[in-house]
Amino acid sequence: MENINIKINGLDVSAPAGSTILEAAHLAGIKIPTLCYLKDINEIGACRMCVVEVKGARNLVAACMYPINEGMEVFTNTPKLIKSRKRTLQLMLSNHEKKCLECVRSGNCEFQELCKEYGVDDVNYFEGSENHYELDTSAAHMVRDNNKCILCRRCVAVCDKVQGVGVIGANNRGFDTAVGSAFEMGLGQTSCVSCGQCIAVCPVGALYEKDYTDEIIDAIADPDKYVVVQTAPAVRAALGEEFGYPMGTDVEGKMAAALRRLGFDKVFDTDWGADLTIVEEAHELVDRIQNGGVLPMITSCSPGWIKYCEHYFPDMTEHLSSCKSPQQMFGAMLKTYFAEKEGIDPKKIVSVSVMPCTAKKFEIGRDNENAAGVPDVDITITTRELARLIKRCGIEFTALPDEGFDDPMGESTGAGVIFGATGGVMEAALRTAVETLTGEELPKLDFTEVRGTEGIKEATYKVGGMDVKVAVASGLRNAKTLLEKVKAGEADYQFIEIMGCPGGCVNGGGQPQVSGHVRNFTDVRGIRASVLYKNDAAKAIRKSHENPAIKKLYEEYLGEPGSHKAHETLHTTYVKRTING
Repeated sequence: MENINIKINGLDVSAPAGSTILEAAHLAGIKIPTLCYLKDINEIGACRMCVVEVKGARNLVAACMYPINEGMEVFTNTPKLIKSRKRTLQLMLSNHEKKCLECVRSGNCEFQELCKEYGVDDVNYFEGSENHYELDTSAAHMVRDNNKCILCRRCVAVCDKVQGVGVIGANNRGFDTAVGSAFEMGLGQTSCVSCGQCIAVCPVGALYEKDYTDEIIDAIADPDKYVVVQTAPAVRAALGEEFGYPMGTDVEGKMAAALRRLGFDKVFDTDWGADLTIVEEAHELVDRIQNGGVLPMITSCSPGWIKYCEHYFPDMTEHLSSCKSPQQMFGAMLKTYFAEKEGIDPKKIVSVSVMPCTAKKFEIGRDNENAAGVPDVDITITTRELARLIKRCGIEFTALPDEGFDDPMGESTGAGVIFGATGGVMEAALRTAVETLTGEELPKLDFTEVRGTEGIKEATYKVGGMDVKVAVASGLRNAKTLLEKVKAGEADYQFIEIMGCPGGCVNGGGQPQVSGHVRNFTDVRGIRASVLYKNDAAKAIRKSHENPAIKKLYEEYLGEPGSHKAHETLHTTYVKRTING
């Protein structure tokens, strides 16, 4: 690609044709501040923080949108620009709730950080009228606080352009503009799927998950409760970021040690539940292929995707695997199998999960998620909530030794851990399904065609004399594209994996916040996913059906995959919902 030569602050800079000033400056190691900009998602130049001076231009221009051209001279840090950005921040602050100590994002807020950099504080702003809003707590997973909203519209863009849900937008005009749903409905009354991607991109504290860490502290302190925790694969790939570790650091050992020091009676691994899910799901797939079942079969481990399917493709719910998600399978076995082995009343067990996903907060309240007559999972918290809990309890995370999970529900395979990356469920299922269909051991376990962070991936595998066509989608707009191809008869798949969040669980709505600057120029999904694939490669056992603890579970309790008992405890049902809620 042809490069264009420009000057930025007197420095010669060469950047690919088609680059914006913002992108060219980044290549030169110059950071231009942004608040609304998200690459390929929200390129609207609305916040005016990225304005720069271009020689010959009459006005300041938005660097996030302005294309470079040969010989252009750009200035990014003149007194005029600093004054302009400071004034913009003061105007934003004048209609912003200034209660930073009460805000969950304090210390990790892009707006707060810019105010510090430009010398703007809570007495140095324009006084005048302020809007006041009631909190929207109607959704199962999150709170909307428009008193802190800066109208960057990142949440609106990701909900519409990335997820294809579009249940929020800008209501009213001028000073009265506020982000909300149609007819001022609460988010819980819409067809929101609880994915939390809006929370993930919000630069301030206007959107945040409902926090259940106090309930966990109370449960652990109750001598009549037996409190057990499980942690999802993607959590270990991102938790370290909350404690200063570089992105892409695997903190599994320190995470297990921290959970033990919090006082949980058992520290288990959701990867065990993922292995169990694969065994059941692979059996279901093989059964559908061999006995004329509904195809393509679509994975069911992403609750955001499940709710999306129920709302937007209710006629395709029969294609969904009836398997519960790994979180729910784990909870079901905890309160049945484990409770029986240990002689514990299921009603006394508090089942806690740590997930990268805000939709899990909705999932635990679904129907048919109570194998023992009580909820499979009682409390689910995000990776962010776990980090806050560890800090609040005075645990020095970085000083902890590496520790392992407890038995028997802490033993897992490489197939279980890659669940957290897009394509991981497909690859894990194929490792088991192919061996089941052929009766032969796979010579190669890596199905690399379904790896990577692309939104849609397709592959065909020759299995036992037949072609098995598979597809993988992450992000719900991509899911829509794929399903419309299936409905139109343009695609003939046997198996489809869909994850609600772009890139999979590693990029879930409950993962550590990443600033717009990092998100725009770093492959966050790929870096976090690499942790899981390295973990998989290092495992002694990499196929779910070879997990000794899973084999023992079937021998002692379930009988065989797809048995009547397995269906009673490990499978679920779905609801055909309307678009309106």
